[in-house]
Amino acid sequence: MKPHVLLIPAAIASAFAIATPAEARPDLRKMTCAQAQHLVLQHGAVVFTTGRHTYSMYVSNRSWCDWGQQLFPQYGPTRDNPKCHVAFECREPLFRPFSFDD
Repeated sequence: MKPHVLLIPAAIASAFAIATPAEARPDLRKMTCAQAQHLVLQHGAVVFTTGRHTYSMYVSNRSWCDWGQQLFPQYGPTRDNPKCHVAFECREPLFRPFSFDD
């Protein structure tokens, strides 16, 4: 068997592997607010496409966060609501400086 014959299937497979993750990510802008909320509740955490070159992870509860992170409401543009409260995001808590007045 010729070596170049083996390279063709490998090249085709790698092209599909590169294209798949971006295509598999749901586009928040094409969903209704209720559909997006349901998807997060169903899966626990979802990475949505939020713009032409942007994406964001939405989580349903704190179990998806790293230790020390907190839940903050996360909004996004859906088909029927430009500021839909889809779910939450994990973030470091806001820094609160030490005060002697406490």
